Amino acid sequence: MDNNNNSKGIVYLVGAGPGDIGLLTVKGMKCLQKAEVVIYDFHLNAQTLNYIRGDAEFIYAGKRGGHHTMTQDEINAAIVAKAKEGKVVCRLKGGDPFVFGRGGEEAQVLAKEHIRFEVVPGVSSSVAAPAYAGIPLTHRLYSSSFAVIPGYEDTTKEESAIDWAKLATGVGTLVFLMAVKNIGVLTQKLIENGRKPETPVAVVRWGTRPDQRTLVSTLADIAELVRENDIRPPAVMVVGDVVNLRQELSWYEEKPMFGHRILVTREHAAGFDALEDLGAEVVLFPTVEIGPPASWEELDACIARIYSYQWLVFTSANGVKYFFGRLFAKGVDIRELKGLKICAIGAKTAAEVNRFGLIVDLMPEEFRAEGLIEAFVKEIGGGGGVTPPLLLAGTRFLLPRAEVGREIFPEKVRELGGEIDVPVTYKAIKPELHGKRLKRFLKEGRVTVATFTSAATFNNFREIMGDEADALLRKVAIAVIGPVTEKAVKKAGLGVTIMPQEATVEAMVEAIKKWAIKGT
Repeated sequence: MDNNNNSKGIVYLVGAGPGDIGLLTVKGMKCLQKAEVVIYDFHLNAQTLNYIRGDAEFIYAGKRGGHHTMTQDEINAAIVAKAKEGKVVCRLKGGDPFVFGRGGEEAQVLAKEHIRFEVVPGVSSSVAAPAYAGIPLTHRLYSSSFAVIPGYEDTTKEESAIDWAKLATGVGTLVFLMAVKNIGVLTQKLIENGRKPETPVAVVRWGTRPDQRTLVSTLADIAELVRENDIRPPAVMVVGDVVNLRQELSWYEEKPMFGHRILVTREHAAGFDALEDLGAEVVLFPTVEIGPPASWEELDACIARIYSYQWLVFTSANGVKYFFGRLFAKGVDIRELKGLKICAIGAKTAAEVNRFGLIVDLMPEEFRAEGLIEAFVKEIGGGGGVTPPLLLAGTRFLLPRAEVGREIFPEKVRELGGEIDVPVTYKAIKPELHGKRLKRFLKEGRVTVATFTSAATFNNFREIMGDEADALLRKVAIAVIGPVTEKAVKKAGLGVTIMPQEATVEAMVEAIKKWAIKGT
């Protein structure tokens, strides 16, 4: 391989691991983030693709149930062609690229073409699936060796690449990958070659994922048990005495939220980590992206007269971020805010204000427009029982907000004699998403809770999913933040299962935990 040929691109053969997104390596993630072209397989956690930059080219090369989207020769040709265009190519494969992943063949092609490449190992399902099932492959008291064997070999051919006589009794623990189709023949071969029929066996399907299912039996009976339970690929079979340790060491399937998939439709999954810690999988499918407004004209005009306001009001962390970003871009010193009082709705918004070295003067108890009005009435009116008609006369407010916002607060300020400017400071847009895999998950009942943090996230989700959206959402529990989002859901003829009293992600997460884990 010519590592000095810099005129061509480079290819990263990256192992994405068996399914749990947390098992993607740091180096693998870095390769994804700088890739210009990603050629990926079917058996991947779809969340892996979220780490890929938005302008990257996606090429699907997977196969499911033996159906090939691309042949191996076509995959090789695509990798070479994109690299010769000078692109940074990530060949993303499930598990490890060099463990029955045909990564070695792809690397040979690249070497022959004098294309630079690197191999980024991934966590193989041969190790991960047993570990998540509570089965150590080696143990000082049970087994000091293990072998990984392909279970898909054509069992009808006369000459096998596997030396069954040596394998059956010469290795402590046997791990078969892709073994379900031939499981009856495989177990019989082992018995015929000296492995005891009563040897413990486990079959782990969809290891490391919320769908994980583990069956335990003996070498003599496991094939029938697999048939009775309709276990289908992908699955790993473990043969050996270490399987008995599962009774003591099972941990993943014991987590209180094991089996739950939580759909998050906001731009990031921050705050939902607590659910992952309890065993749930968070599926990120952002239906809203935040960006700058089409024009800064309105905000620039307000910044130019910043000295004229008494109150600076922020209703979201995004409002804070984009306001100060523009303030500094205009060359305005933060000391120009001297004398302004700051109001923030919600702890996250207040924290974002604090990040700029500023202290919030007022934070309403109720996290919506109505609570904001009540807070100002108490603050300015002294908390009296009667609100004077022109309580806010002479008070000027600046409310940097989203392109589309509720008018309740501005209207009430003006009604009470105050003046308020509401310049567009950021906008929420509907990203270009393809929901094919998510649709399948929803149809198959593999998503437990769908979360919506705003009416926009809900409405955009319905648009992205099309005519099937409402039917798909009837299969899950719907969790929302705030009465405005609840109203949007009910307007669509759907019901809300989970809505916390406090309109925060943290409160939503706690409510989901209580709903999912009975008695908490």
